Amino acid sequence: MATRRRKTRRLRGSRCHGWGRSGQHRDSGMQGGHGNAGWKRHRWSSVIRYGWEIGKTGFTPINPKHQRTINIDQLTQNLQTLSEQGKTKPAGNRIEVDLGQIGYTKLLGNGRVTQPLRIIVAQCTEKAASKISQAGGEIILPKPAEASKEG
Repeated sequence: MATRRRKTRRLRGSRCHGWGRSGQHRDSGMQGGHGNAGWKRHRWSSVIRYGWEIGKTGFTPINPKHQRTINIDQLTQNLQTLSEQGKTKPAGNRIEVDLGQIGYTKLLGNGRVTQPLRIIVAQCTEKAASKISQAGGEIILPKPAEASKEG
């Protein structure tokens, strides 16, 4: 841009060059400071009004859902109490346990299986699945939801 057409040339003799008397187009004047400045003093009403979260930094987890897991040995130890509570049912020569109904989302493979079990669970490790199948049982995983077709 040619110097003769710049705003500074047109406004020679004007103190603020059209930017006002307080801010004067300098940094963060008339805004109360840079960034989070003043959140304990002159911006406190905005903190209350808009619920600003001051001081929280870093990343937020993508999947904050907590998984409840249970090992095979814990399941076999609690099998008697679960049957007394009515949370198991016989399925042929197997005992059927719905871990989702009890509150568990994943079955882990630590421990031994002494009897055939039919377990309904959302997730299961390969080790747990092989131990259950070797004992004559089976694991039922829910079918994955079909992706919605966008057209």
